[in-house]
Amino acid sequence: MDQDYERRLLRQINHQNVPEACNPVTVKSGDRFIPTRAGSNWSINFHYANENCWSPNQNQRAKDASTDTGKDAVAYAALLRNELLGAGIETVHDPHTDDRRNAILTQDTHSLFRVTRLCDLSVDGDSVTSVCWNERGSLVAVGTHKGFVQIWDAAGGRKLTSLEGHSARVGALAWNGEQLSSGSRDRVILQRDVRTPPPVERRLQGHRQEVCGLKWSPDHQHLASGGNDNKLLVWNSSSLLPVQQYSDHLAAVKAIAWSPHQHGLLASGGGTADRCLRFWNTLTGQALQSTDTGSQVCNLAWSKHANELVSTHGYSQNQILVWKYPSLTQVAKLTGHSYRVLYLAVSPDGEAIVTGAGDETLRFWNVFSKTRCTKESKSVLNLFTRIR
Repeated sequence: MDQDYERRLLRQINHQNVPEACNPVTVKSGDRFIPTRAGSNWSINFHYANENCWSPNQNQRAKDASTDTGKDAVAYAALLRNELLGAGIETVHDPHTDDRRNAILTQDTHSLFRVTRLCDLSVDGDSVTSVCWNERGSLVAVGTHKGFVQIWDAAGGRKLTSLEGHSARVGALAWNGEQLSSGSRDRVILQRDVRTPPPVERRLQGHRQEVCGLKWSPDHQHLASGGNDNKLLVWNSSSLLPVQQYSDHLAAVKAIAWSPHQHGLLASGGGTADRCLRFWNTLTGQALQSTDTGSQVCNLAWSKHANELVSTHGYSQNQILVWKYPSLTQVAKLTGHSYRVLYLAVSPDGEAIVTGAGDETLRFWNVFSKTRCTKESKSVLNLFTRIR
């Protein structure tokens, strides 16, 4: 009886910080991708959902890592930075998933975080709605609720410029060398070269509702944009009109990812009314394949080392899935978040990810492995083997 009581108590403790307002049962879920939070009371969870497999020492380390001291600042930095992991990953056995998927951060790794406050927009009555590092990791772009795009020197902790042009919140940012693309609720995509004062501006108008996803292709030649109008558009580096338009999704397209392994291969995910993961051959403009994930698709990211990709989800499963391409078999299913997994970042070594959700937790996962490189050909001809 005592053991049963302890187990029930632990379950209550694990979920006691989930506010009723974030409960998927009591909240009407939609495709909005910027949560309305009263504060930034995030907690850090260095653990997997299968906590019953932990040893007492592992449980204690996880509790120590999620103490209240400085957790707001750590969470803020973790969402803002893409330099999240580098060492100290401990493997934990889980019979239900591949060993390489199961890792927690040790207490020593927790000390690797060096937290600095880059900016506080609340003094101007504004708030951060998007962030994006440039490729060299020296500059960070910050989109705001009032429609500004700020460029910050992260190392120096100083704002270099504040760009105007949008009339509503900036929810999507994407760097392409020295050029920065920003997508807004005003339905416009602005592309600006930050080296020129004032920046040279290109206005891309093709979406009929808010632009909620932006990604540049690895060869820097094409920009993919997703909108709340359920459209996925592809732009080249010179045209003011989209060169391709895909209309198969039945909900907002926030999740977009270009494959680093196959030239022209683009993946996208739809919102609650769609739930589908779709793949496109942008060299020919043809749809390749799709699968119903069962939940709203919030983010996508390809592995750097293997022909796999990870997707994060919202209503109703709130899970993280790892897929093998092109078979689209699920390699892993990671659960633990109790609300939409709205944020995803990949570590510089390409092996780990961090996820943030509306349940006010950050969770770190070791999902990819450098040693598992695929032997598949990188030829673009592989694309055409999957054309319908």
